[in-house]
Amino acid sequence: MRPYYESRIMAEEKNTQPRISLSNLEPGQQFEGTVKRIELYGAFVDFGAERDGLVHISQLSESRVNNVTDVINEGDTITVWIQQVDPEQGRIGLTMVEPPERTLDDLKPDMILNGTVTKLAPYGAFVNVGVGRDGLVHISEMAEGRIGHPSDIVQEGEEIQVRVVKINRRKRQIELSLKNLEADQEGEMDLGEEEDFEPLTAMELAWRDAMEQQGHSLQVSTHHRGHRRKKSDIRRQQAEIIARTLNTRKS
Repeated sequence: MRPYYESRIMAEEKNTQPRISLSNLEPGQQFEGTVKRIELYGAFVDFGAERDGLVHISQLSESRVNNVTDVINEGDTITVWIQQVDPEQGRIGLTMVEPPERTLDDLKPDMILNGTVTKLAPYGAFVNVGVGRDGLVHISEMAEGRIGHPSDIVQEGEEIQVRVVKINRRKRQIELSLKNLEADQEGEMDLGEEEDFEPLTAMELAWRDAMEQQGHSLQVSTHHRGHRRKKSDIRRQQAEIIARTLNTRKS
């Protein structure tokens, strides 16, 4: 056992160490702290600030906690994150639940995200997309056409891709969809006249090669990037080449 005077000196040295000002604390900061006091509603933690912070019982774990001492006890060293700070009232809210890398404010409509189905309901599926709040894929956004139940499409625990439809930041609600997951539509061909376009047949390809060897050229239309010329145009050009060839032989 340490002599009384040594313990007193160590305690005084500890108390003289600079404490973190509340004005320097920001949400999301991570600290190591010591549980100083347990209450029914949470635990007070000394993490080196001017005041101890409170980890509310709802912030001890992602799952429901009935008793604080089921998770931590006085004297435990724990990792906490700053949740909120009120310098005027001298209050610090802490959490033991690691904050997500992405927040609700980072979401935008049409973003494609990876997520995990956490719960199924008759009206849809809840999906964890890593923002600390599950989003809802309504049953009408699961597939084209009518489906009987969300379990026909997804299962709890399944990892899926979803598209952000709408974000209500005030109500902290996220609407998701399983439809139209193509994140990049650039490079898709203009299909405005797709009914007029058909691929060249093997005979037409051979004809084109033969004509090009004789110095003729079958041009490919560039009016619609990514499409071949209309077959009717190609056949018309073939007829013109044949006519010119016959006229040349007659002369």
